[in-house]
Amino acid sequence: MTLTALPEATRTPAAEAVVRPRRVRLPFSAWHLLLAPLAALFALPLLWLLVTSVMSDAEINRFPPALWPSDLDLGGYRYVLGNAMFPRWLLNSLIVSGVAVVSNLVFGALGGYAFARMRFGGSRVLLVLMLATMAVPFQLTMIPTFLVMKQLGLIDTLGALIVPSLVTPFAVFLLRQFFLSLPRELEEAAWMDGCSRLRVLWSVVLPLARPALATVAVLTFLTTWNDLSWPLIAINHDTQYTLQLGLTTFQGQHHTRWSAVMAGNVITVLPVLLAFLAAQKTFIRSLTTSGLKG
Repeated sequence: MTLTALPEATRTPAAEAVVRPRRVRLPFSAWHLLLAPLAALFALPLLWLLVTSVMSDAEINRFPPALWPSDLDLGGYRYVLGNAMFPRWLLNSLIVSGVAVVSNLVFGALGGYAFARMRFGGSRVLLVLMLATMAVPFQLTMIPTFLVMKQLGLIDTLGALIVPSLVTPFAVFLLRQFFLSLPRELEEAAWMDGCSRLRVLWSVVLPLARPALATVAVLTFLTTWNDLSWPLIAINHDTQYTLQLGLTTFQGQHHTRWSAVMAGNVITVLPVLLAFLAAQKTFIRSLTTSGLKG
């Protein structure tokens, strides 16, 4: 059988639809059909945390559990914000996390640039040894770290939380890999103009490394802000507690104020979300690019 084209006079809209069917165009990418349910799945714990924080303790402890509060109860937030030590805990966490972020950016950039551009005896061996420390679990190093902090007289002070976090192998390695992806011609042009290595690093390399610096800053802040195990070992007095350590005081052996725990965790999560949103573009750019393209 052969198909013949319809005459112009006999073509109807229905015939046009049969001959050339219209392609349905979605107002969004087809990948969103897969990513949206996954995003909702990952956001579910955060949503449950927020909902539980405005429930009363009676509703939280009820069985079967209530999926939605019958009445908006802000008793947990009042209990947390009314705690006299809570502002001090928040300030301690900001100090420890802020110093850790700045020091990792400074020392990580210096160390990463040295490993990427400078050749000295034993540099590769030193780099391998530094990276090998990333495979050592914290449980093996906490006792030696505690003894070192004790010898320095830093136990039960914020210094015991700051000094071990001044620089991490991850920051040095990530920045080194980014520096290796940059063309040397940019630095050679600056050297010909009489710039020193530090001036080249500050004026040429670091402005190009903002995505990598943002990644180091966000991940360092996230790790330090959420750390509980090391402050639990190194800090004894409640005036030196960080926010994560202070929240554990709301949990007792026989009774726990779950509304206060949930409200405190909501307040604790907010700085992390704000930090990620502030560096979201540069953070994602660092994951999708590896340097300059011709």
